Amino acid sequence: MIRLYIKGLAYDTNSNPIILLSDEREDMVLPIWVGILEAHAITIAIEGTPIQRPMTYDLFHTMLDCLKATIKRVVINDLKENTFYAELHLGTPEGDIVIDSRPSDAIALAIKSSSPVFLNKKLTGSMFQIKDLFDEEIRDELDKLFNSDLFKEHKKSLH
Repeated sequence: MIRLYIKGLAYDTNSNPIILLSDEREDMVLPIWVGILEAHAITIAIEGTPIQRPMTYDLFHTMLDCLKATIKRVVINDLKENTFYAELHLGTPEGDIVIDSRPSDAIALAIKSSSPVFLNKKLTGSMFQIKDLFDEEIRDELDKLFNSDLFKEHKKSLH
């Protein structure tokens, strides 16, 4: 398995949200298209934005806590008809359990619980070389933009 790191969200040319997951060296990226509501939930989880009522992933996380279960890891384990599949690997007092999940839900829970995300090695062909997506000059400009105070304030106003 390959350890992945949640880099954030991006949007394709049709404004569809994409979760971006990178490998440890940040050489490769796995894009996973998700719905608008899922993207919003993941953004809230990434930023730790306080909300008045619990999101679905908050509810599930609280239920796991009450049942003394922990999320050991998330595994993106399959791709069928252009749809990724994921598993939640849980540790419980009675033993380990694996639960089928949508990647967006599993990733939101991984963020909430600080659990690692992995990719089944058979899916490495779905990853892209970051250097092939942007040239160095564009990467530098994007880094400056995404790390600017103006961008951070604008992102906060979207919630």
